[in-house]
Amino acid sequence: MVFADVIATIEQHYQYTPTRFVNGLGTDAVINEAGTNEGSCKVFAFASLHDLNKHDTLGLFAEHFRQVLATPTDKDHANIRMFMRDGWPGIEFDGDALS
Repeated sequence: MVFADVIATIEQHYQYTPTRFVNGLGTDAVINEAGTNEGSCKVFAFASLHDLNKHDTLGLFAEHFRQVLATPTDKDHANIRMFMRDGWPGIEFDGDALS
């Protein structure tokens, strides 16, 4: 699986609306303003709509998740790293990103 295919599938079946979302619990949460980190927004919105668990949601990030696993001390892919730490309790959307 590659991330571009995941995004293409989501875009084929859903209408996307740029939506602000917060990822993480505490003061180090990642704040994603509407229109930024849209790949993460689409994946988290899709996974939420389909009640995917943490493991399956992370799998949708494909090569990006594999990169994070290979480089655990790096700081890139903040949304993936934060979701690995806090899971669904840390995700909060300001609206519906997918319909």
